[in-house]
Amino acid sequence: MKRFDMRVDPLTHEIYYAVPHKGHTLLHDPLLNKGHSFTSVERSEFDLVGLLPESIGTLDDQVIRSYGNYLAKSTDLERYVTLIGLLDRNETAFYALLLRYLEEMLPIVYTPTVGQACLKMSHILRRYRGIYVTPTNVDHIEQILNNIGLPNISLIVATDGERILGLGDLGADGMGIPVGKIALYVAAAGIHPASTLPVCIDIGTNNERLLNDPLYIGVRQKRLLGEAYYAVIERFIQGVKRVFPRALLQWEDFGKHHAFDLLERYHERILSFNDDIQGTGATAAAALLTAFRIKNHPVSEERIAIHGFGQAGSGVANAIVTLLVEEGSMTIDEARRKIFAIDINGLLLEGDKTEPYQKNFLQSHQTIADWPVSKDRPPQLEDVVKYGKITTLIGLSGQVGAFNRAILEHLAKNSERPILFALSNPTSCCEVIPQEALEITEGRALVATGSPFAPVHHRSDRVIQISQCNNLYLFPGMGLGAIVCQASRITHTMFHAASKAISAMVTEEQRKEGHLLPPLKNIREVSFQVALAVARQAREEGLGMIEPDNRLAQLLGAAMWEPHYYPYRFTPVL
Repeated sequence: MKRFDMRVDPLTHEIYYAVPHKGHTLLHDPLLNKGHSFTSVERSEFDLVGLLPESIGTLDDQVIRSYGNYLAKSTDLERYVTLIGLLDRNETAFYALLLRYLEEMLPIVYTPTVGQACLKMSHILRRYRGIYVTPTNVDHIEQILNNIGLPNISLIVATDGERILGLGDLGADGMGIPVGKIALYVAAAGIHPASTLPVCIDIGTNNERLLNDPLYIGVRQKRLLGEAYYAVIERFIQGVKRVFPRALLQWEDFGKHHAFDLLERYHERILSFNDDIQGTGATAAAALLTAFRIKNHPVSEERIAIHGFGQAGSGVANAIVTLLVEEGSMTIDEARRKIFAIDINGLLLEGDKTEPYQKNFLQSHQTIADWPVSKDRPPQLEDVVKYGKITTLIGLSGQVGAFNRAILEHLAKNSERPILFALSNPTSCCEVIPQEALEITEGRALVATGSPFAPVHHRSDRVIQISQCNNLYLFPGMGLGAIVCQASRITHTMFHAASKAISAMVTEEQRKEGHLLPPLKNIREVSFQVALAVARQAREEGLGMIEPDNRLAQLLGAAMWEPHYYPYRFTPVL
C-alpha cells in the first residue's frame, strides 16, 4: 500500500497529500511527520489529539530547536548522528535545516564526516533507510521495490560498498554514502525526497574487520566475483526497469574493476551515470576552465599531469580531452598525448600492463627519451613534473603529502600561475594542504581541493579562497535536468555542457579572490543552471523533450522542491 499520494484539488488547485494512515503510524513516518506542526484540523482527522503538545508550532521553530541540538554536540560524528536522527524522524525539518546551514553542514552530512560514519555504521545505525539488495533476495526485486510504498521513484543512488571514498571495502556499511548523496540531491537541486531511493547492493565484503565484527549488518561472506556478481546487478536492473522505468540510476563508489564495466553495460539500457568517473571529471573541468580564464591562454598551452589514474583520474583526463578538442587545435589522440598519467608505479608508458580505461593515456617512450632519468623504471611524479615541464598538476591518488616541497618548487618554476588541484578525499588523504602549497609557490598557484579548506591568509595583505572541487556542483543539477527533460540516456557532451555552465557562473571579482567555482552558498542556482544546460544539450541531441529554453527553465524551476508542510487529507485506500 502507498504511504501517501500527492494530489491537486480540482476546485481550489491546492496541492495536498492524500494519506491513508493515522495516529502513531503517521507520526513515525519521516516523510509525513510534521511533529507539533500538525494543524488542529489534521490532529482531529488523523487521530493525533493528545499525542502531541497543545501548542501548534512552525517549521521554523523546529529548525531553530534542531540547530540548537546540533550545536550542543562536541564532535563531528555526534553531529552526523544528530542530523541523521532528524532525517529519520522528520525529513521536511531535516532539509529545511540543511538548506539554511548548507555550507556549515555539508562536511557533516557528506565528506569527510560521512566517511567516519561509514567506518562505524554497524555500530551507530539507528534506523534503516532505502533497500538492501542481496544475492538471496534479488529474485524478488520487484516486490522489494514495491515495498517502499512511495508514489514514484525518479532517482536511485546505488552502491556495492566496495570503494567507499578513500576508505576501501566497507560492504553494507557503505550505505551511508547513497543516503548522504540523496540528501545533497534534495538540498542542492530540490528533487523531492519522496521520489528518491538509496540502495545497497550487498554482495558480501572482503574486509576481515567487518566479517569478524559480531555487529556487522551486512552479508557475512566474501564478495561475489565474475558472472555471479553481474547476475545480481542484471536482476536488479531488470527490476528497476519494470517498476520505475523512467528513474535515473547513479552508480556510486563501485570498485574500479566494476565501475567502468557497469557504466558501459547499462548506459544505454537505463538512464544512468557514474559520479566518481563522470561527475568528478566534469567538476574538475569546470574549475580548470576558470583557471585557464584567469591565466588567459589556451588549454593547449598547458602541460598537464594527473597523479592517481583510477576511475576518478581517468574521468578528469577524458573531461580535459573534451576541452582540448573543443578548442579546435587537435584530435582526440593528440589531446590524450597532452596528459601525463601517473599511477602507483609511475608514469604510464606504452607497453605497460594497464587497466582498459588507462590504455588511451599511455605516453610513448620517445616522449621521455631525453629525460635524465633511469630507464629501468617508469619516471616518478617528481621526474614528470620537473622534466615534463608540468604547469597543471592534479592529484587523485589518496596519498597524503604526495605533493611535497620539491615537486611544488618545480611546478612553480614551470609557470607563472601554476594550477594545483589536490582532489583526494577525505581531508586525511589530501595530497597537499593549501596553506603549504601557496607558501611554496609564493601565492601564485591556482588551488582547488577535494575536501573543504578555510581561506588562506597569504602574508599580511591577501586572503585567497580555496574552492572545493566538490561533485555537489555537478550531480544534483545533472540529475534534475535529466529527470525533468525525460532524457533517454546521459552523454559525455551533457557533462561538458554542465562544466561550462558552472565555470560561467564565477564572476570576475570572485576569480580575483581565488574562486575557481561559484560559492557553495549559491548551490541551488548552480544546480538550476546545470540542469538547464543538460536539458538543452539533451534536446539538441534528440535525447530529451523538445521545448524552448524558457519552457525548460519553467519546468525545472517548478520541479525544485522547497521544504514546507503540505496540507493532508485522510484517504482510506490508495
